[in-house]
This record gives sequence, C-alpha cells and structure tokens, in this order.
Amino acid sequence: MKCLAVLWLCVLSVHSLNNGLARTPPMGFLSWERFRCNTDCKNDPDHCISENLYMKMADIMVSEGYRDLGYEYVTIDDCWLAKERDNKTGRLQPDPARFPHGIKHLAQYIHSKGLKFGIYEDYGTKTCAGYPGSLEHMKLDAQTFADWEVDLLKFDGCYSDPKTMDKGYPMMAAYLNATRRPILFACEWPLYQNVRGIKPNYREIAKYCNMWRNYDDIQDSWVSTLSIIDYYAKNAGGFAEVAAPGGFNDPDELLVGNFGLSFYQQKSQFGLWSIMASPLFMSTDLRTIRPEEKAILQNKRVIAINQDPLGAQGIQIYMLSKFDLWVKRLAPEGSGNRAFAILNRDDNGAPRVLPLTLHSLMLTNPKGYILTDAFTGKSYGKMFPNDTLKMTIDPTSIFLATAYVIT
Repeated sequence: MKCLAVLWLCVLSVHSLNNGLARTPPMGFLSWERFRCNTDCKNDPDHCISENLYMKMADIMVSEGYRDLGYEYVTIDDCWLAKERDNKTGRLQPDPARFPHGIKHLAQYIHSKGLKFGIYEDYGTKTCAGYPGSLEHMKLDAQTFADWEVDLLKFDGCYSDPKTMDKGYPMMAAYLNATRRPILFACEWPLYQNVRGIKPNYREIAKYCNMWRNYDDIQDSWVSTLSIIDYYAKNAGGFAEVAAPGGFNDPDELLVGNFGLSFYQQKSQFGLWSIMASPLFMSTDLRTIRPEEKAILQNKRVIAINQDPLGAQGIQIYMLSKFDLWVKRLAPEGSGNRAFAILNRDDNGAPRVLPLTLHSLMLTNPKGYILTDAFTGKSYGKMFPNDTLKMTIDPTSIFLATAYVIT
C-alpha cells in the first residue's frame, strides 16, 4: 500500500468534465445536514425550508466575509417542492406557502449578493422525501432550472434503479448542457451503485459530473465523520485518482458549527476535507455560529490547501498506531510541494507528541522545504528530509501543514 501511495504522488493524468465549472472544489452552503426537511414554518419559521432561510444565509455569507473567501453557492436541498407538478405545464413548482415569490425570484436575490444559487432534484420518480422526481421529465426539468437561473443542481438517486444510472446521469448532463446555461452538476450516481453492489466507473462519472457522492450521508457525530474518513482512506475503486479540476469526490457536508463534534474534531474534519480536495459546503446556522467555529471555516491557509489549482486529492499514506498520515500534491505539478496532515485518532484525553522525520512524511527533496502550520500560521523555517518535526496533537485533532520546496 505504501509503495502504491508513493506512485500516486507522481504525475497523474486524469480527465474530468470540462464545462468550465468546478476548476477547484466548489464551496458554499447546503441546508440538509442542519435543517433537514423541516417544513413547519408555522411553529418554526426561523429554521424551516423556505425562501427566508436561504435569503438570510446569503445575507450572512456576504456580511460575515464567507463569500469573499470562496463560499459562493447557496443551495437548497430536498423538501422545497410542491407535492405535485403544475397541471398545465408539467413543470416543477415550489411549495407556494414557503416559497411564495417563486424560485427565480430567490435565485435573483442570491445573485444580487454576488453569490450563486443551487437546487435539489432526484433522478428517480420521487425525491428521498417523497416530492416529485425527475425521471421521465429530465429534459423539461433541466430547462426549468435554466429558466430559473439555477447555477448548481444536486441530483439525488432515491426511488430509482441504480443499474440505469450509467445512462440516466449522462442524459441529465446532456440536457443541462443543452440549455446553454452553466450549471454545476452534483451527482449521487456512485453512492447508489455502491449500495447495490455495482462497481462505479469513476472515470466515466468524471466525464459527466462536477462532483459526486460515493458514500453515506454524514450525520452530526464523530463516529459518522470517522466512517467517511475511513472510506476515503481505503480509496476502493481508485476514486481519488480521478479527482481533478472539473470533477471532485464529495464526502458530504461540513459539520463545523453544529452539535456533534468537539472543537478539535471540527478542525479535523475541515482539515481533512481540505487535504482531500473535497467540496466545502457548510451546513450550519450561520446566524448562531460561535467565533471559534467561524474561524475554522474562514481559515485562509486551510482553504488555500483545498483550493490549490492542481486539484489533486490527498490520500492516506499510512497509519502509525493511532496516527494517520495524509498527503496532498500542490501546484505546480512536479514541483514536489505538498500539504500533509496527521490525524490523532486517540481519544484517551491527553495530547500526544509525535516526532517524525520529513522523510517519513514523504518529504524527500534534498533541496529542503519551508514548513508552515496551516491552522496557526507558525513557520518552522527551512527543514530537510533527515530533520525531525516534533508535533503535539490533541485527542481526535489534527496537525495540518504545507511544505514548499526551497528554490
């Protein structure tokens, strides 16, 4: 495994969807993990799925500086729809009580803030929550989304046959492209095939999708987060090698600002999602997020690792006792520049000191490196492959750094 990982760190040629979108991992807000399918606007007006919720999130993304750091998509998830299509036109329509001004109005409001607008639908006959799906209506729905000025489509896979997705998802991609509106295509194609024991063809998926889910929905817990980390560490089917500008693996939303993770675990998720070149979609209430959590989401050095233009997905190189080493190639290609992370899985209550040579961190260029702690900004100055880096890592926390070759 270690030998294969070393080979992966060499130049790798991949081919991803080239619609001009997602040249780096997309960033934004997605409502599902925090707000779910709360449609009770009578009793819970501040948290229900409604136009007001997305307008407020858009306002805060601008006023609190998220937009200027790259968080640009404001995306609706399930439960925005009316229970039936329009009887006359067959088109989708939003719930009239919760979206009284219509979807195009909401999209234009979000655009007026310098942001982009995303929406949710499903490849099947129904969405996961039971609202009208797109099966047998994909061409019409694609044009409807373009007419509404949608910028991103999250396309789920409930109530469908995963065996047909190899044709169905490319068909929807073609319909979206035919509208001539640039719409980022977020697929759940490999997730549903994995569940049914069908081996996804990731190189084919990357031809049609800008981002794709391949594992379970994240839940607000460290157990759920670790299960996703473990799945990405195994890299079954070689999906990490397919990630590149235009198409990225999506391990699901960020939990930062919610209830189930400690401060240190929130750092770990954000750091590893950045190493993995994952889309960074916040799913929290930005109105009530604590300052220390906001600081995680707005850390420019960590975001820069995620947004590195090379678009390489970091991988787990090895595990050493309770520690994981993850390494990500940084631009320019072939430079030897790296980002690396050490995840401390130990939860026994005390920080651990871990001394490792740069060579053991896969940093082997004899010219040496300039090392910088991504979370704190601390510089370790010039270091060489035989030098030892001593890291103190809190339980279930992370050490994340960049290493640029000295030129």
